[in-house]
Amino acid sequence: MNSNKNGLQRISQAFDLARTNHTAALMPYFTLGYPSPETSLQVVQAISHHSHLIELGVPFSDPIADGPTIQRSTQLALEQGVTSKVCLDMLRELRHRGVETPALLMGYYNPIMAYGEEHYVRDAAAAGADGLIIPDLPPEEASVIAEAANRAGIALIYFLAPTSDERRKRLVLEQANGFIYMVSVTGVTGARATLHADLRNFVQSLKKQTEVNIAVGFGISGPEQASKVAKFADGIIVGSALINAVDAANDKAGAARAFVRDMQNSLLRI
Repeated sequence: MNSNKNGLQRISQAFDLARTNHTAALMPYFTLGYPSPETSLQVVQAISHHSHLIELGVPFSDPIADGPTIQRSTQLALEQGVTSKVCLDMLRELRHRGVETPALLMGYYNPIMAYGEEHYVRDAAAAGADGLIIPDLPPEEASVIAEAANRAGIALIYFLAPTSDERRKRLVLEQANGFIYMVSVTGVTGARATLHADLRNFVQSLKKQTEVNIAVGFGISGPEQASKVAKFADGIIVGSALINAVDAANDKAGAARAFVRDMQNSLLRI
């Protein structure tokens, strides 16, 4: 990992590299500890070669933003004793194994509060995290973690949706760094046949108001859908569809690698 750059710089560099290569940045999500701790490490290693960034799921007992696929994966990880601290150890191990892809930890607020907000941010950065995604932490209540993340040089990612009101949109645009996580559908995560009808217009409107990159997630079901979104978004996040592909295969890492490689190929804009 390039120790001369902080997490914010590495995230920005990943989006810049994708743009230079005429593609959207691909950011797969995978749950740490699923279907076992070692297998999840192997999966992340495999997909890192075809990803611009990686979102690593930190298991929690009440993942309110996640659909049934990710809920199932996090529950199984929890049953195997995968805690926030274990996830930090796993990220540290991934860096030790040579995974240099920018990585963001996606987890809920309660375990972070129990760990100690500033302590968690500091430990996450030390383990090799480039950013944090906390779906149940609104920007109005994020000051402690945001300040700690700023000191550590890592991103704290905020969410927007086509249904967001003007006050929330303005607040996120003022505070956003790294990228803005654009929710493509109402409801929880999970592959969808269709996305929000106003998604394209909303993203294009936001891009006129900010230079912060915009990545679309929640609902991307496969390469065809990703290809359409890549025409107007800076990044694509895919999670449930990847986990489904891994579930269906005996060779978990091989299936993950093939799925992400196909996704990456679909995002080319030329």
